[in-house]
Amino acid sequence: MKIAKALTIAGSDSGGGAGIQADLKTFSAFGVYGMSAITALTAQNTVGVQGIQEIPADFILKQIESIMSDIGTDAAKTGMLSNAEVVAAVSEAITAYKIPNLVVDPVMIAKSGDSLMADSARKVIKEDLIPLATVITPNLFEAEVLLDQKIENLESMKSAAKSLHQLGCQWVVIKGGHLRLDSQAIDVVYDGKEFHLLKSAWFDSKNTHGTGCTFASAIAASLAKGVKPLLAIEKAKEFITEAIRSGLEIGKGHGPTNHLTGVQSKW
Repeated sequence: MKIAKALTIAGSDSGGGAGIQADLKTFSAFGVYGMSAITALTAQNTVGVQGIQEIPADFILKQIESIMSDIGTDAAKTGMLSNAEVVAAVSEAITAYKIPNLVVDPVMIAKSGDSLMADSARKVIKEDLIPLATVITPNLFEAEVLLDQKIENLESMKSAAKSLHQLGCQWVVIKGGHLRLDSQAIDVVYDGKEFHLLKSAWFDSKNTHGTGCTFASAIAASLAKGVKPLLAIEKAKEFITEAIRSGLEIGKGHGPTNHLTGVQSKW
């Protein structure tokens, strides 16, 4: 039996709510075998990031090489890439190993407001990484930074999606949870030809740590299983909506989403 596999190339969250921990939990929830190449270590919990230890680019490449030379992958997802050298190295590895079904989550800032990316990395993400992506999943803030423009309503979300698509990716998903339009979380999806609006209820919850990681890794998991991009995005939207609705009351700050929502353990 063929086992679907997915690789996360991202930072570690010691609190378990975001980063590779969230990605691997989400892969498991989708029945996909998860692997990881760790790009940074964070001392992190629900209230903030207390420290970051960056992993050298050559060792990140060594992790990817170990996986691709033996196991391979059906999809990959990138998260925290803290500096320009790391972004460039990861982009080169994705190209060299012809890694398919790439989902790029341009992580820039933690839920607590702590910065997770050097300014110099943004240019390299736009020029080197995004053109390789099957799907990119910026939130409103990340889209604004990438494009250097304000996004304040649905029409400006659509305009931003068009501009981001011109960077070379196949699908753009601009997440609208921070905008809250008519008590809804509306995501704008664009494939270069038409728009799709994915709507869900907006929940007034503080337990939203790791939502971006979870959403992107859910897309990657479905792509790894051979699901077409639009359906993979729709499935991920349903998953993250339920994960937020059933968010976990853990810690003193922003608790995590429930990555195992809908998964019933026989144990």
